[in-house]
Amino acid sequence: MPRYKLVDRSPRFLPVVLAEQIQPGTFEFALDHLVDHELDLSALDAKFSNDEVGASAYDPRVMLKIVLLAYSRGLVSSRSIEHACLHHVQFIAISGDSQPSYTHIAKFVRELKEQIQPLFTQVLLTCDRMGLIGRQMFAIDGVKLPSNASKERSGTHEELKHRARRLDKAADKILELHQAQDAGGDSAQALDAKRQARVDELRREAQATRDFVARNEPRRNDKGQELKSNVTDPDSAKMATGKGVMQGYAAQAAVDSQNQIIVAAEVTGSGSEQHMLLPMIEATAAVRAPDTLITADAGYHSNDNVQALREAAIPALVADNAMRQRDERFAEQAKHKAKGEVLADKRARGESPNPKVKGFFGTSDFVFHGDNTCTCPAGCTLRSSGALYKVGQYLRQDFKASASDCTGCAQRAQCIRKPDAARRTVALHTRMPDDPQDPLHRMRQAIDSPRGRRLYSQRIATVEPVFANLRHNKRLSRFTLRGKDKVGTQWRLFCLVHNIEKIANRGQRS
Repeated sequence: MPRYKLVDRSPRFLPVVLAEQIQPGTFEFALDHLVDHELDLSALDAKFSNDEVGASAYDPRVMLKIVLLAYSRGLVSSRSIEHACLHHVQFIAISGDSQPSYTHIAKFVRELKEQIQPLFTQVLLTCDRMGLIGRQMFAIDGVKLPSNASKERSGTHEELKHRARRLDKAADKILELHQAQDAGGDSAQALDAKRQARVDELRREAQATRDFVARNEPRRNDKGQELKSNVTDPDSAKMATGKGVMQGYAAQAAVDSQNQIIVAAEVTGSGSEQHMLLPMIEATAAVRAPDTLITADAGYHSNDNVQALREAAIPALVADNAMRQRDERFAEQAKHKAKGEVLADKRARGESPNPKVKGFFGTSDFVFHGDNTCTCPAGCTLRSSGALYKVGQYLRQDFKASASDCTGCAQRAQCIRKPDAARRTVALHTRMPDDPQDPLHRMRQAIDSPRGRRLYSQRIATVEPVFANLRHNKRLSRFTLRGKDKVGTQWRLFCLVHNIEKIANRGQRS
């Protein structure tokens, strides 16, 4: 029988030089050097007043290193970070074996909101000093992430009041059922404690919902319409994604095209991102040059944004919703699209993704002649007075059929949806001619030009890998904190990790 070396896993004392665990060229080395020698953390020191009395505190530099190293490893919860500080040699080395508890770690992250933006700016200036920011193009985009909030506890104030009443009714039903069982002689003593706990839980949730409605004013958009509020995290919002509706935040980032450095970061509790374009551009002022090109997708396009960019003389390419329809390269894009995900696509098998109203004639079934007349599928003539009505960027012209033609028409059931309607009316929408000086027209011309298409095509390759790194490599699948300020702090910490990785990679190449 062959003999092998003994495998011995019994306890033993091994000499470990903690300083040698932080090797040059690694993320840990760049983080350690940056925090100790590059960043000004006097604002964090000012939070302590235990020079002469009071217990000693954990060094905020050590806490910052621990949190950023943990986020780079995909560790987000404070308990998992505490475990790493006890058992992971690199955490032990970078913290000097400080061993902070999870409560200290959570408190440090929670109270970092006043200092996180100055820290982000300092790291950004370090990147600039190392030549990592090219300033040729900044790509702005957002990623929607779930928040630490329940989607079921979201609604308008009236919907929340209705939910509170339903919770009370559910609690009353449990009590009625229990009383009915007792009256019938069916002993259910073993279930009393469990039922009582459930009743108390329903009562508490109903009362918390009513207190929230009484304490908070309804949220409204620019048009005065009420938005849905969330009881657990009022700053978050319901957002539509490719996999359904979620309760969360839209994390924003402006990324430099040269080395994919994040030059600005913010979060918003709204599914619409139009209002974030100008603030994100303003946040890049410290590193943006006058000729830096700003690119953004159609989610940021609006008349006000395009007008403001022109007035500020900021070069930008902001796509509109019809950009791909004008691009001949996307003429046959439908056949290249992947099939929908099984869990996300809720349509029945064989159902069209954009079904028309079944059995009814649409505008495309009518033939327009250009002389204020058109012909319906049955061959009858519809006439227009020639009046044009402005609807957004389009001119609408109404055509009406004769009541006598529609009354006895054999195809009436396929043409007129309302049985009591006397005749068919159809509207033709024609796009208004563009004003050459109109900012929207100039933006469309710029983005449709060969140079504009070439520059805009760099946007995806600039910003999407950054989101992939944070979501996949750093495991940022959701925000664990509540409130816009705390969520913004967590998002900027992850963006700091991304930028420090770029610094570490540049140092390794050097």
